[in-house]
Amino acid sequence: MHTQYWADSYVEKSVTPQKAISHIRSGQMVFIGSGCGEPQKLVQTLAESTSRLNGLEIVRLFGRETASLTAIADKTSDTSINIRSIYLGSAETPRIAKHKRFITPMNMSDVPALFTTRKMPLNVALVQVSPPDDFGWMSLGISVDVTLAAAQSADFVIAQVNPRMPRIMGQSFIHVNDVDAIVHHEEELLAVPPAKFSPEAAITMGKLIARQIEDGSTLQINIDAASHATVQALVDKNDLGIHSQFLTDDVMHLYARGNVNNRKKGFNEGKMVASMAIGSHNLYEFLNDNPAVDFHPSDYVNNPFNIARNNRMVSLNVAQTIDLTGQVSAEASSTTRYAGVSGTPDFVRGARQSPGGKSIIMIFSTTPGEEGHVSNIVPHIGKKAVVVPRGDVHYVVSEYGAVNLFGKSLQERVVAMISLAHPDFREELFEHAKEQGLIGAQRSLGEAEKAVYPVRLEETMTIDGNEVIIRPSKPVDGRRIQEHFYNLAKADIFTRFFHEKTVFGISEVESRSHVDYMQDLALVAVVGEFGFGRVVAIGESMRLKNSNMAEVAFSVSKDYQGKGLGKIFLKKLALSARENGIAGLMATTFPSNTAMIKLFKTLPYKVHTKYEDGDVVLSCRFDELAE
Repeated sequence: MHTQYWADSYVEKSVTPQKAISHIRSGQMVFIGSGCGEPQKLVQTLAESTSRLNGLEIVRLFGRETASLTAIADKTSDTSINIRSIYLGSAETPRIAKHKRFITPMNMSDVPALFTTRKMPLNVALVQVSPPDDFGWMSLGISVDVTLAAAQSADFVIAQVNPRMPRIMGQSFIHVNDVDAIVHHEEELLAVPPAKFSPEAAITMGKLIARQIEDGSTLQINIDAASHATVQALVDKNDLGIHSQFLTDDVMHLYARGNVNNRKKGFNEGKMVASMAIGSHNLYEFLNDNPAVDFHPSDYVNNPFNIARNNRMVSLNVAQTIDLTGQVSAEASSTTRYAGVSGTPDFVRGARQSPGGKSIIMIFSTTPGEEGHVSNIVPHIGKKAVVVPRGDVHYVVSEYGAVNLFGKSLQERVVAMISLAHPDFREELFEHAKEQGLIGAQRSLGEAEKAVYPVRLEETMTIDGNEVIIRPSKPVDGRRIQEHFYNLAKADIFTRFFHEKTVFGISEVESRSHVDYMQDLALVAVVGEFGFGRVVAIGESMRLKNSNMAEVAFSVSKDYQGKGLGKIFLKKLALSARENGIAGLMATTFPSNTAMIKLFKTLPYKVHTKYEDGDVVLSCRFDELAE
């Protein structure tokens, strides 16, 4: 058997770009290294050589088009080359739409086996690597994903050796003996600036999502604008871990701050695990020889079984469109940057199976259109590809709120999704839902049609060892508020409603859940998992029609009475009323309800007391401070 020292082999295989590309023949299938790891010099040389080639098929995950092979395909009507994209972007964008017939929709976890089993036999692979170490191993650096499988299975491998490619730990290496041609060419790696986003909408969304992420969670973070804003909202979290398709500058910053330490992942502890890096040159320098980072191929990183092995796995993925029943389409846009079938289903399903895991779909409520904004929450998906089926969708967040669709009926899903829509489109969506039979004909949006959820009023506290979330009510709370009333003791019902009451109809409940948060506001105290918690208290503020005053009322479940919830409710209701131009508060109660009378007098305003028909009427104005 003939053997050769790898360094001698390295010298023999070193050729010019033109010589390396000359090995490509007409009719072959050629893989190009993906993302920011694209071997730009090799691609440029290939583009310059296409005049001698016919029937060439280019296979790529997604590319930055540094040398436009797509333009050549357009010019030659696909006779010279065609582009097969296992693409993370949209078939709707003009550049890709022309060639959407060649898009190969696949889950990322399945792509490496497509190459290694030779179901898609690759003739040539063009990859970019770091210089070899002392043992002849070269790192694929920032693009391992499906590139490693392509390099391992292609008949002929051309490696562009770039000293600027970082050497990244993990399963990222190929040996000099396993490549066929080596091209030395130093060039700047492709860099991507941070995603741009609408500050108000994205920051609000990020804060809502951050509330759902616990300390010790393991995160999958995408490269879209909503994810960027979410990461910025995680600066107060501790012991976070990373298991993600991408590593970005945002992740680097969280690690540098100490928010990410990977100590509580339960799987690959101490390591940030990913398959690709997309970001700045600072990020690439951070990754070089960093023992805290392991890159693996997509069939490892995106494998739902491996994803589920992480503790409290949280997947963060962006949608372009979601219909009223929860079906998700995820094409690319200016605000999402990259999306698609790709890794989203893998992480959605893996996160759901993780101990304490959560799948979160993010969506901007609108997209700018030719004639104003267009709703991204729609009656039905239509011709768009469904990336995540409705049965797999759990948490959905827009800048207007957060909901949990798991276990919800179609009618409950409709109400939830409409609450996330832009106020300009809610009534139209509601009517479409009625036409489709997705919601009862008697139902109404009421004051919720134009409501904007006031996140600032949310507060979390611990009572008797249980986490209690105090927040404004949402349209999805109707059934839980109804259950709260039905479970009140008879005496508490009489104190709250001034008469014996055994029926709490849907219209009455909706007056508390479908509020505008300005004229009328209901606060609820919820115990239990988000989307399934029990309402244990309600505080209501209703603006009176004949005066600029708001009437307040409270009901608290027996096991949470005397815990201070009423005082917190009253303080928040007074704050909101003042902010919305209401002059003061009033309350009507029985003289025997000393707790309510005492509670009202905790306000820092002068309290007036009078008696009407045997009841006590308490009132205060915000411009009259207590002495």
